[in-house]
Amino acid sequence: MKKRTFNVFMGIIVSMLLFSSCSKVPAGNVGIKFYLLGTSKGVDYEELTPGRYWIGINQELYKFPTFTQNYVWTADAEEGSPNDESFNFQDVQGLELNADIGVTYHLDPQKIDMIFQKYKRGIDEITDVFLRNMVRDALVERSSKLDVEYIYGEGRGELMDSVTYDVRAQCDEIGIMVDKIYWIGRIKLPVSVKDAIDAKIKATQVAQQRENELREAEAQAKKKIAEAQGDAESIRLRAEAQAEANLILSRSITPTLVEYMKAEKWNGELPYMTGGNVIPMIDLKK
Repeated sequence: MKKRTFNVFMGIIVSMLLFSSCSKVPAGNVGIKFYLLGTSKGVDYEELTPGRYWIGINQELYKFPTFTQNYVWTADAEEGSPNDESFNFQDVQGLELNADIGVTYHLDPQKIDMIFQKYKRGIDEITDVFLRNMVRDALVERSSKLDVEYIYGEGRGELMDSVTYDVRAQCDEIGIMVDKIYWIGRIKLPVSVKDAIDAKIKATQVAQQRENELREAEAQAKKKIAEAQGDAESIRLRAEAQAEANLILSRSITPTLVEYMKAEKWNGELPYMTGGNVIPMIDLKK
């Protein structure tokens, strides 16, 4: 009888071990042991620090990494999920757009229990479902107020900044700290719309180039005019200076000065031959 009881007991122990497992909560993670049927204390989960734990048939272990996570939602089966997880959204006119988007985030270690209480899911499901839905809703809401040309061009960054702001407003209070939400590649448009926008952008660039060339030509012309005006002004100033110098010189020349200068130059000899009325170079009477 005792042997039979012992065998039954050992059978129960072995069965429990078979349906249980030893799981590890790695460093940089916070574990949540979830009791499927509750406990005698009425608590349905327990927060675990890094280490090894037995997880029974009535329990599930969720691991929440507290280091930075990066996830991409794309149409490419080689990135993120093998399924198409890209985002569809519309502009103000209802034009269908599509884009691949990535997110970088981390969990607040002090709020892991709050995150679990809210979602009762692991980090993968929270990312794939709840966080993705937040990004999608914010993108659809913000893009529906903008024109496709603005979204595709200069408004691309502003739109993503707005989406990031909206998602952070929802996530911060529950402990999901969104570091960055970003576009992956270009926004996808219908071919006809893309061709029209590209043609318009090219025409604008050509017009801008022509305008720049015209401005450069005008600048060169103004430079030459300025140089010519400078040369003319320089000549005028030199002429005025020369005229003024001549005037001063003419005013300074008197008959007495002329006679003095003649005397300075004369060597004292008279011409050997003269004819007619010769005016002496120097008036010897003076």
